[in-house]
Amino acid sequence: MEAEEELQVASPIQNCVSTDYSLPRLRFDVPPHRTYHFRNQFITPSNPNNFLKAVKWSPDGSCFLTTSDDNTLRIFTLPDSETATLLDASQSDDDSFAASLVMSEGEPIHDFCWYPYMSASDPVTNVFATTTRDHPIHLWDATSGQLRCTYRAYDNMDEITTAFSVAFNPAGTKIFAGYNKCIRMFDLHRPGRDFELYSTAKDKKEGQTGIISAIAFSPSHTGMLALGSYSQTTGIYREDNMELLYVLHGQEGGITHVQFSRDGNYLYTGGRKDPYILCWDVRKAVDCVFKLYRSSESTNQRILFDIDPSGQHLGTGGQDGLVHIYNLQTGQWVSGFQAALDTVNGFSFHPFLPHAVSSSGHRRFVIPDDGNEDLSLSGHENCVSVWSFFLEEDSNFKDQPESENLDSNS
Repeated sequence: MEAEEELQVASPIQNCVSTDYSLPRLRFDVPPHRTYHFRNQFITPSNPNNFLKAVKWSPDGSCFLTTSDDNTLRIFTLPDSETATLLDASQSDDDSFAASLVMSEGEPIHDFCWYPYMSASDPVTNVFATTTRDHPIHLWDATSGQLRCTYRAYDNMDEITTAFSVAFNPAGTKIFAGYNKCIRMFDLHRPGRDFELYSTAKDKKEGQTGIISAIAFSPSHTGMLALGSYSQTTGIYREDNMELLYVLHGQEGGITHVQFSRDGNYLYTGGRKDPYILCWDVRKAVDCVFKLYRSSESTNQRILFDIDPSGQHLGTGGQDGLVHIYNLQTGQWVSGFQAALDTVNGFSFHPFLPHAVSSSGHRRFVIPDDGNEDLSLSGHENCVSVWSFFLEEDSNFKDQPESENLDSNS
């Protein structure tokens, strides 16, 4: 199902909605409430340790998308707000509700991203892109769960080469994909094998080597984008001609995630086997502004962090099962809460409501002769949870229950 005809996607201008309301200011001095919890539907007989890899809210906030070790994508659509306030995920071992769509890829999923102007009410824009091992880039229909089209890159031997990262440009007209020492740009409206190729390794003294493992665009319409590489560098480029502006050095491990601040003045980078998220001022780009600690010094997993809607706080998981919240004005730790009993590899704030979603799990190696004894996992491992935060104007937060104690056996 590889449609070659021109893909029709609505113009971003047609999907822009006036937002005259103010974004929520979340309270982080009070533990959030676990509203929904999901685990059972990720367990499969063939893969009892089917751990989560990542989770991301959709741009319109109607649902979130997960990836897991069974090469499967699942979309969870939130119930209406009235129902949400009545549920308590801590009172049941059952999943809060089932995934609305389940889509299978043939190989491990490297990366995925939502179309930036996605709206569940508009099937034309309700899409997301994925990249998997030994496969082209897939554009999925998040309404039907069907494959819309593919974007294929070929190497010098005329064989399909795999992208390791994927992102839409801010205008929503192109797909940028990261490969070994290069970037390929696909026109969203023209699926197939047509692309523009830009090398990131100009020579030994300039450029970026290694696999381009993370991509982020500046939200401030400056035309800049950041490319993270497994060579432990982050390059800042111009989107229009992919001119390299400068390269950031300082990460101890290969870059696994890059994200701009809401105003586009700062860039945050994280790496594998590196316990710090680094903050860079892209207007100066000389030295790191500050470092944010997380427990990730001994894992190669991609651990995703996120910035809250107000742009003032950053949340990140780690191997300790905690979600740490940092103040981005000062770089100081604000609070933390136990989100799982294993590695929290994904954390994503809702785009405009006081919610967040976390995913957890990591690869476990079991000796075959030992059976499955070591895989008697609790309900707070290899799981997804939706969290509800209190707002600054809430006055009755002291009467609300705190997060349940995850140290107790489930």
